[in-house]
Amino acid sequence: MILKAWLTISLISLAGAVCACTTPQTGAFSPVYDGIETRLLEGELVQFDVAMRGARGKTDVADYAECAAAQYALIRGYGFARHLRTNVTEEGGIWRGDAVYTISAALPEGLRTIDAEVVALACAENGIPMV
Repeated sequence: MILKAWLTISLISLAGAVCACTTPQTGAFSPVYDGIETRLLEGELVQFDVAMRGARGKTDVADYAECAAAQYALIRGYGFARHLRTNVTEEGGIWRGDAVYTISAALPEGLRTIDAEVVALACAENGIPMV
């Protein structure tokens, strides 16, 4: 009985030690947004170049570009945008994104559309700067 109790306690202790060792250590997310460049390519086709430091990965950079697209659409009097592509690179801790969107007054066709007003509000709530 004592041996069984000792084994149970030992296994619980061992499981706790393993869990502590395999838990990833993560710090607070504190990005630095280094700016947005906007270029009207043609008609309603717009390119956004963004740069930031402290990104956790490509998604953070893409989110920054999406926030820029949402605000730009609103500034131009449009309510929607459709994502066409985003290229992300990282070099020396500086993340750069090159994203292209179309902007429109009506909900465009496609799967990767955004409601500019909704996205802009989410960006403001998350502290992501916009155009």
